Amino acid sequence: MENSTLKNIFEFLEDEGEHRAPFKWKLENNIPLSKEDLNVKGDLYLRDSKITSLPEGLKVRGNLNLGFSKITSLPEGLNVRGDLDIYWTDITSLPKGLKIGGKLYIRETELTKLSDDELMEMIKPGFIDGDIMR
Repeated sequence: MENSTLKNIFEFLEDEGEHRAPFKWKLENNIPLSKEDLNVKGDLYLRDSKITSLPEGLKVRGNLNLGFSKITSLPEGLNVRGDLDIYWTDITSLPKGLKIGGKLYIRETELTKLSDDELMEMIKPGFIDGDIMR
């Protein structure tokens, strides 16, 4: 199905209050995100996606999996209540104010070259409550 057709279907459903277009689909197709879209109530699974960045103000109440995606950076102030998986990505730094309630998975990234203390300094005033998994 054509993207324009899907966009029209999702817009109709949203206008009728029936359904919101999936976050991943909106992001991959450069569809504007609403304030409500930026507050993900569960897990956000973007593994293997073509997404290169995430929007400012994103809050994920569950886990955020970006493994094997094309992402190159994370937005300042990203808030993930669960685990953050960025393994096998091209992310080379973490943003200021990053908040992770669970574990951070950085296997097969340039970040593995940095110590835990260096990573924690990079995200100040943010935090990582769980372990940093290499």
